[in-house]
Amino acid sequence: MDQLTIEWFGCSTFRLNAAGVSVFLDAYIDRVEGADGYGKSAGDIDRADWILVGHSHFDHLWGAERIARNTGATVVGSFETIRVMREAGVPLTQLLPVSGGERIALGPQVFARVFPSLHSCVWTHRALPPVDEICIGDLGVIYQDRIERGQQQADYVLGLGSTVASHLSSGNQNARGDGGALVYLIEAPAGRLLFQDTCGHWSGIMSALRPDIALLAAAGRPNLDGEPFQGTLADYLVGLTGLIRPRQLILTHHDDWLPGFSSRIDTGIVRHEMAQAGLSTVLTDLPYWETVALHS
Repeated sequence: MDQLTIEWFGCSTFRLNAAGVSVFLDAYIDRVEGADGYGKSAGDIDRADWILVGHSHFDHLWGAERIARNTGATVVGSFETIRVMREAGVPLTQLLPVSGGERIALGPQVFARVFPSLHSCVWTHRALPPVDEICIGDLGVIYQDRIERGQQQADYVLGLGSTVASHLSSGNQNARGDGGALVYLIEAPAGRLLFQDTCGHWSGIMSALRPDIALLAAAGRPNLDGEPFQGTLADYLVGLTGLIRPRQLILTHHDDWLPGFSSRIDTGIVRHEMAQAGLSTVLTDLPYWETVALHS
């Protein structure tokens, strides 16, 4: 049986190797100086067959255009992701739009199932809250008010200094929102891997999935069935892990990828809460840029 291996490039970007197929999960590799994971560029990547993008924000999509051009990889994502990639010069033959419900053959023995998902409630905070901060309220906020609050957050981030502003300008691909978040269930001979790159989900969809390995986002205020989660991020992660029951859990988006806005979360808190809940799932911390075997 072929072994699954994975490399973490920081934030929620990974390269999965399954049965001879090289699959990027998101594509954000370039960082502002001083951020966790600084020192690599998407332009350095010379090996990829596929790029599966969870949503269209720059910290997930920026870099996919260079990886696709350098490797010939096919980009899979929302219709907004595909629009952005086409405007960035990626050939139509390397673009595959999806919205949820598709099953894609990535190779003779490797498939990706696509499911609709939800973006985290980034509009509730100006900076990402700690993993153990109790967040309540913000229920029933209409979409127009969410947009206005989101603009206030964007103004805050732009005010973090010229270095951050320059980085955001470089990564600005004029995406119209998140494009509709997606999750992917990758099926390979060595096991089933779930990839989620933002902290939100529809519980009815996720409850039907049974991955061996789960890559779950751990950043910001979680979104549960369209409303802000009431409690801590750690509580949310424990609940979602208990819902899908993977053998192995790897967190995504949990490092300090944009200082002043993000902060590295304490995975020990999540591990402790999982143990308190009686979960047998193993939480694994990955190093940057090293190939690690997964345990499906």
